Amino acid sequence: MAALVRLATADGPVWAALHDDGGVPLGASLAELLALPLDAARTRIDAAAGAPVQGRLLAPVDEQEVWAAGVTYERSRDERMAESTEASIYDRVYVAERPEVFFKAPAARVVAPGEPVGIRADSDWDVPEPELGLVFNAAGELFGFVPGNDMSSRSIEGENPLYLPQAKVYEAACALGPAIVPVWDATGPFGIGLTITRNDEVVFTGTTSTSTITRDFADLGAWLFAAMPFPAGAVLLTGTGIVPEEGFTLAAQDVVTVSIEQVGTLVNPVQVVGRDLRTGGGAR
Repeated sequence: MAALVRLATADGPVWAALHDDGGVPLGASLAELLALPLDAARTRIDAAAGAPVQGRLLAPVDEQEVWAAGVTYERSRDERMAESTEASIYDRVYVAERPEVFFKAPAARVVAPGEPVGIRADSDWDVPEPELGLVFNAAGELFGFVPGNDMSSRSIEGENPLYLPQAKVYEAACALGPAIVPVWDATGPFGIGLTITRNDEVVFTGTTSTSTITRDFADLGAWLFAAMPFPAGAVLLTGTGIVPEEGFTLAAQDVVTVSIEQVGTLVNPVQVVGRDLRTGGGAR
């Protein structure tokens, strides 16, 4: 297996194929690989050679946008209905032919492994969403998989569904990594785990499987690419089947661990971001 990582080195960011004996430089960016047909990209990766390269892990994207699909698991539908003032829309989208697909982050805003993810200062109910990320090439072919964390404000989205962009898109709201595992090296379904620790104690843990997702990976990709070209490829988060119970909210200094079988483990601490402009402020 040759997972793809992006490393910070003295000479700048370098993409490498991570083998048991270290990372071998690819000599190409992810954008360049995703511009190729799938077979050609695999040949390029298999031919990677050179002296091992080391460095700090960066988020495994360069020119790709990150998008996300919502309400793809029954658990997610139920919790969205419970929190929302407009519950029926979540049930309708869960069974609809057209999925909910929304923009999450440009590559420059994606948080790397080990770096802090954010909870909004103007939100009182915040959760991580552990998700399998699908990496598509420019032709819309499934290229690989990556662990993702789609940070969310349940209080903002629950107040009004039209606030979804504010609930989902803000500073440090998207984390990916540590690596992209090519589609030829991993076969689903994938078990997904979430662990949240606070002061070194586990305060939440949960598991799910992509076998319970209501949407097919290829179908989600087709809807993403239906009216939007992605010449550098794209990442699509596939929704979450793990939602902490009502009353649980993240706090600064918590540590979030997203584990996906065959793909990897993403770990990030939590910080508060932004300002609270609400009259009278809030809980933070």
